[in-house]
Amino acid sequence: MVYGEPWVDAELGLVFTHYNTVQIPGDSGTRFSLSSPFEQESTVSARVRLGYDFYDRHSLSVLIAPLTLRYTGSLEKDTVFEGVTFPKDSSVDATYRFNSYRLTYRYELVQEKAWKVALGLTGKIRDAEIRLETSSLKSSKSNVGFVPLIHLYTSIEPQRNLFLLLEADALVAPQGRAEDVLVAFGYKLMKDLSIRLGYRFLEGGSDSDVVYNFSYFHYTTVGIQYRF
Repeated sequence: MVYGEPWVDAELGLVFTHYNTVQIPGDSGTRFSLSSPFEQESTVSARVRLGYDFYDRHSLSVLIAPLTLRYTGSLEKDTVFEGVTFPKDSSVDATYRFNSYRLTYRYELVQEKAWKVALGLTGKIRDAEIRLETSSLKSSKSNVGFVPLIHLYTSIEPQRNLFLLLEADALVAPQGRAEDVLVAFGYKLMKDLSIRLGYRFLEGGSDSDVVYNFSYFHYTTVGIQYRF
């Protein structure tokens, strides 16, 4: 491959909350958990990546990964959230949105027949919002920001048409961290078409005077990739 090869990758996943801790503002709000005593509604998340491989070892891709989770529950104490005080035992509907848009460049360091390793950089734009609502009160905090991440990709083919895949975007900094990691087992239906089953976790957050939020989500995923 010299001139280029476009491809598309689509994934569906069931999402489960491991923890989701919130305090807004981070210096004066009340810290509470959306994972307990709240209950998460069943959530299916979809993501699509469009890519282009060129000059044998180089690859560019764009990822669109929306995520919206909804929770219901009662507050265990008076809770100050973004300037509004929600009384103890209030029945609350909560919405947690964390949409991700990423541009990734990677370079294949290892390019063997049964083993590939690539390393690169990802520029991520997050579009996030946390919203609490009762029958009489409502408050929300939204944020759009840029996050640079390290990208890792590796695949192993132990047998013909079977492969194991690890793909990650991650970075740890003093003010927070972000990790999006997929481990999957796949099968090539034909030369340019493959399917996979996997496990993904999305973890991270930030700690500042404006926002304190750390969350951890598990995904069970099914994916498909086609190369043109």
